[in-house]
This record gives sequence, structure tokens and C-alpha cells, in this order.
Amino acid sequence: MVKYPLEFSIGNRLERMRAMQISELRYHPEERVLVNGWVLHHRSSGKIDFLVLRDGSGEVQVVIREPDRSRLLVVLEQVQQEASVAIQGVVQQDPRSPGGLEIIADGIQLLGSSEEYPIGPKSHGVDFLMDHRHLWIRSPRQAAILRLRAAIVRRSRAFFDSHGFIAADPPIITPSFAEGSSTLFAIDYFGEPAYLSQSGQLYLEALAMALGKVYAFGPTFRAEKSKTRRHLSEFWMIEPEMAFCQFEANLRWQEQFIEAVVQGVLEECQAELALIGRDLTPLRRVLAPFPRITYGEALKILSDRGLGLHYGEDLGAPHETALAEAFDRPVFLTHFPASLKAFYMQPDPNDSTLALAADLLAPEGYGEIIGGSERIYDYELLRSRMARYGLDEKTYGWYLDLRRFGTVPHSGFGVGLERLLAWIAGVEHVRETGAFPRTLTRLWP
Repeated sequence: MVKYPLEFSIGNRLERMRAMQISELRYHPEERVLVNGWVLHHRSSGKIDFLVLRDGSGEVQVVIREPDRSRLLVVLEQVQQEASVAIQGVVQQDPRSPGGLEIIADGIQLLGSSEEYPIGPKSHGVDFLMDHRHLWIRSPRQAAILRLRAAIVRRSRAFFDSHGFIAADPPIITPSFAEGSSTLFAIDYFGEPAYLSQSGQLYLEALAMALGKVYAFGPTFRAEKSKTRRHLSEFWMIEPEMAFCQFEANLRWQEQFIEAVVQGVLEECQAELALIGRDLTPLRRVLAPFPRITYGEALKILSDRGLGLHYGEDLGAPHETALAEAFDRPVFLTHFPASLKAFYMQPDPNDSTLALAADLLAPEGYGEIIGGSERIYDYELLRSRMARYGLDEKTYGWYLDLRRFGTVPHSGFGVGLERLLAWIAGVEHVRETGAFPRTLTRLWP
């Protein structure tokens, strides 16, 4: 194995010079460069060798002609798919090559050999690819999806940071639940029962009372035994919480956020979206304001489409898909029966059987991407709601304190990063939206 520093110079075989990223090559036409990367493809016509090199920042075609090919033949014969190499040569423009550039190389050094690579151009089953996820993420499509994920994270943080929100981190290990006791991962915390967080929301409410507008971005865990294409056992949530904010303002924050992220990704990630073949037309329509329908109105629409539900039943994926198909952009589904929602959600002042809660449904069959609500801020009302749900006041005493010491109207929402990415990327299953997804049946690799 060849050992070298990050900014390395290779003596003897190659000239001493700083290694350059492939994404930088466009700024250095006709210049001599050194690049490091992994070989995506290697073919030879007998007199010319063509390599497609990737380094995480981009791809470039490398051409090695005679007489350099004969001189480098011993090395070239060892270069298989995913071998790591250092290449030296001159950058030239060529519209037929990836990125419109190629390197006419006269030097190559093998840094890390590659055995017969298990993932080839043939079709592979999902289980095989997931078993080799540590290698599958190197493929151009999977790498593009992960770059889109990074862009969504950047745009999300930029939105909240630029609107006066403070990034605040709630705990991941918690003594109680936020959403429902049946979906908890229990752990032993030094002899006491504890749980992996389902949501940071309760703690974010406390942070909002200190800082005004806050948001968290981190992992959350749900132990529900679902095998659908929308469910993961571990996923990442973007969770804003706002003091002095009521239901209508909360909806406006949500639609402004989604518009900013989607339009920002369209601007920033054209190459990645093109690589995965995403139709951009539906994304270009994601502009605020978004349409709204109530739970009651939704039942009528579903009944007309042959998907009737009884009042008080929750919606499943087919219902969400059918509702979203009626609109050309995300749609808010609002005013659910309070019995369907969590204990902390503020009742509608005009009908206390309804909660001031909303789900944002993405079009194209992707369903819920945001859930949010105004929170109960009256002390006695929250106590009565907790009693109805069988919650111990001692366990939630700190949460009740928020209503005893300077309570204010406040609201928040949660965005599942993987579902948001699946929709933006047009990916069918959320298992492709994270580096190493955790599902009901998969804990490895």
C-alpha cells in the first residue's frame, strides 16, 4: 500500500506538485495538473487507454496515448474498476467528455489496487445492493442523491439562520416520550429506563421560551414496525419551534421554508438532478402560498375517489397520495380530530374537538413531509389533556413549568429530511436517501 499525505507529491514517477480536485480543472485549461481519484471505467483500444476518474467533486476522462501508453503499460494493466490512482497530464477541452474536459496524461501511479468489483453494470437485486451499501454509495446515482441531501441540509440551515432562528440541540436520550409509547426504542441508562428520542420538540419548546425562535437538526428514532417505502427506524429531523407564533403564522413559515429549499436546490444542483433523471417541472411549481384543505374536506374528496374513511380514522399513504394528486404543489391538510393527534396540540377555538394541526403533503405520491401544530399554552388545559392521555405530571413537570412561568402562544413543526429528499430527488424508496439506512429488517452494514 502506498502511503502519502493529503496534499501529497509523488516523487520519482510523477512531478512534485499539489494535487487538484476534478471540480477545479475547468479553471486550468491547457495547464499541467495532478489529480487523484477512483477509476469508474477503464477501456483500451490497443493504442489508447481511456479512464473515467472520479474524486467526489466530479468526473473527468483521462486519455493515455502512445508512446506514454507503452511506458505505463505495467501500471495500466493493474487498473481495474474502483482502483485509486494519481494521474498527471495536461487539461484539454473536449465537448464529448464528462464536463467538457479531459486530461491527456503522461503519468499514472497506482495508489490502491481493486479486486474484482462486486457491483458491475449488470442488474443487481435490492438486497444485494443494500448488503453492499458501503460500495453502492460510490455509484454516480447514489453519490448524486447524497450530494442533494447535503444541499438540502445547507439550504435548510441557511433559511433558519437568516431568519433569526437559533440552532439549539435537544437531547437524544430522553426519560419520556413525545409522540407515542408504542414507537420507542428503550435503553438502559445506568440502571434507569430511558429512550432514544422520537422528537426534540418538547425540549425545543423550553429552548424557544429562552431564545425566541429555535431549530434543531439531528437524528430521531421510531420503533414502529413498518415496512413501507416511507419509513425508516432512524432518520433526521429539522425541527423549528417559535415563541409568540400561532397556527396561521406557523403554516406561513412552513411554506416559505419549503419554497426556499426546493428553489435553492434547483439552482444549486442541476447536474445532480439531471444525472438521476428528475423531472424538474413539478419542482418549479413549488411556490408559496400552498393550498389548504381541512380533514373534513379531505374525507369528502376521498369518498368521491372511492377511498372513503369514517370520521375519526387516520389517513394512510394511499389517502395522502389521492389528496395530493388533486393539486400541482404541496397541500396543507389541517384541523384534524384532536383524538388523532398528540396531547400537546392546541384545540381549535371554534371547535374544541379539532386540533390546530397540519400535515404538509408533497405531490407525486410522496405524502407527508411536514407535521406541525400550535402547542397548548394554557396550564390547566395541558394538565387536563395529559390526564386524558394517562401521562404522569411528575414525569412531565418540567414541561408543565413552561406554562407556569411566562407562558405564550407558540408553534412548531418537524420535517423528515429523508422524505423531503425522496420527493425532491424523485426517489421511490427512502432507503436511498441516507448513507446507511436503518429499517425494520436492516441493521448492517
